[in-house]
Amino acid sequence: MRLPHLALAVLAIPAMATAIVAGGRAVQNASGGPGEQIQVSAEPQPAAPATSAIPKPEAAKQAAHSRAIDPEIVVPPQLGSDELERIEPRAPLSDLALAGPPKPPKTKMPEDGKGMKLFQPVAPAAGVIEAKGYAIAVSGIDIVKQDETCTDSGKSWSCGVRARTAFRAFLHGRAVVCTVPPEGGRDLIAAECRIGNQDIGQWLVENGWARAAKGSAYTEAGEKARAAKKGVFGPAPSVSGLPPLPAASRFAPVAPGSILEEQDGVLKPPADQPAPAE
Repeated sequence: MRLPHLALAVLAIPAMATAIVAGGRAVQNASGGPGEQIQVSAEPQPAAPATSAIPKPEAAKQAAHSRAIDPEIVVPPQLGSDELERIEPRAPLSDLALAGPPKPPKTKMPEDGKGMKLFQPVAPAAGVIEAKGYAIAVSGIDIVKQDETCTDSGKSWSCGVRARTAFRAFLHGRAVVCTVPPEGGRDLIAAECRIGNQDIGQWLVENGWARAAKGSAYTEAGEKARAAKKGVFGPAPSVSGLPPLPAASRFAPVAPGSILEEQDGVLKPPADQPAPAE
């Protein structure tokens, strides 16, 4: 059975060769002449994509919009002065944006009642405070001056010095809070002052170490202190419990004499001591 098939395959080879030659001649005649040759590449060419024939869309061009403006016809609308409002410029976000060095912030007068804290106050008189370059007179009172004297049963006593001593003991180096301007000065400033929650003017009037000013809030306290004979309204302080002053000595100390001896109006060292080297 295999021999007939083999014989048919051998006979089919010449027929296939003849068909190939005839096909090549037909292609050569259709291409335009014997001089042209068709080179058949052994490698298959890649097929073009199906979308290669579709043209790419062009970018849309923006139309330039322009119109002529006649300055004599097109003018800005007229605005009244009532419609305009001038506002303050915005503060810079940082000090680095300023052209010059940053200025120190301006301090304002205390409006919330807190005031300025003054350390290590000094009291030259009852109701007068000096601290941090300020000279403050407590407002609402009549200050008892240091050299003021009071009379008790016909005898005068230094009530001003006594009032100052009591006021210094009350301060006792504690911080004082006063409603003063941000910058001090040499002039005396009248201001409200306190230590903690204690009003200094109220304390001075209640204890009789100052008189309430006319029409002040301390008038009632001053009347109570006068009725109770406190402070300057009371008797002179008793000094009976103080130790007596030391008696003066009968013999005054004699100053030691000079070690130099005067001879003919000239001071010379004593004979038992050598003269200084020249």
